[in-house]
Amino acid sequence: MISTIQHIIESRTSVNHFQPNRRLGDEVIESLVSQATKSPSAYNMQNWRFIVVQSDSAKGRLKSAAYEQQKIVDASVAFIVCGTLAAHVQLAAALQPCVEANIMEQQMVDGWVALASSSHVGDPALQRDEAIRSASLAAMTLMLAAQGMGLGSCAMSGFDAMQVVREFGLSATELPVMIIVVGYPAAGNWPQKPRKALSEVISVV
Repeated sequence: MISTIQHIIESRTSVNHFQPNRRLGDEVIESLVSQATKSPSAYNMQNWRFIVVQSDSAKGRLKSAAYEQQKIVDASVAFIVCGTLAAHVQLAAALQPCVEANIMEQQMVDGWVALASSSHVGDPALQRDEAIRSASLAAMTLMLAAQGMGLGSCAMSGFDAMQVVREFGLSATELPVMIIVVGYPAAGNWPQKPRKALSEVISVV
């Protein structure tokens, strides 16, 4: 018997055609983001933010930044998944709940903060890498969560990042990594495209 998560992974497709004018309730959107935040991040930095694009006017602005791709408008919602630069600055606060839950001792948290600060301060490339890694993991988790709810999704990297920054007021420490559109699939979508043979992509050492 195929496990639920295996079925979700193996049945997921990239949806390009959505049923327009079908909204998602606030509780569904909050659940999708909540599940996305369960993704891993280095030092548990949780260096991500999710901009929920749902109104017609906001969708129009995002469509313009995404080279007029219609699925931005037709999908129920579009999530701009942002990665946070200089996330080591807020690491102590992000880890404090772990101390309060008796998962980590304060001394360990202090050590993690010191390690993260020593490696990230003055290294913008590492900060960017961490932001992209964390946001990408969260984006994939969000898509799997949507699939588990019977919704369709598509990851979009085709957009003008600077236009997104301007239109949606991102701060200097926020990087728009990916747009995830979510909604109800319409007719005409492709099935899951065949993948390369495992022999081409796996090495056992």
